[in-house]
Amino acid sequence: MPCKDTTSQITVTLDESDCLLSFDFSKLTCQKPVGGGTGFIELCRGKSVDEVTQLEFSDLVVELGLTDSEEQFLLYLEWDALGAALEQYLGSGHDVDLDRYQIATIAYESNQVEIRQMVASPKEMPKLIPCRKRG
Repeated sequence: MPCKDTTSQITVTLDESDCLLSFDFSKLTCQKPVGGGTGFIELCRGKSVDEVTQLEFSDLVVELGLTDSEEQFLLYLEWDALGAALEQYLGSGHDVDLDRYQIATIAYESNQVEIRQMVASPKEMPKLIPCRKRG
């Protein structure tokens, strides 16, 4: 990421069964996509909201084969923002940092739901747990 400003927005689209259709995560200042090359969206597409919110960051790093720290950071930003948006959508966001994640709109269409959330920059990325210690 060329600059340290990661203030961003995420737009999440769900189908009528609350399964993920897509999400767009981009920097608020310049609309430049955040992440996107990690394979995370492809992994999540078609999964239910409950399935997506149960995904663990460390497991995703391993599953997606991300060894570069920048790729891991971009995945973290995507994963954290998507999880926060979906938790708030479900009304179970008691663990969500509401100073960092703020739902702007939830729009219901006939066959889909669009969630738009503003995301402030993270203070730090979580520590990764090596595979040998997770087993």
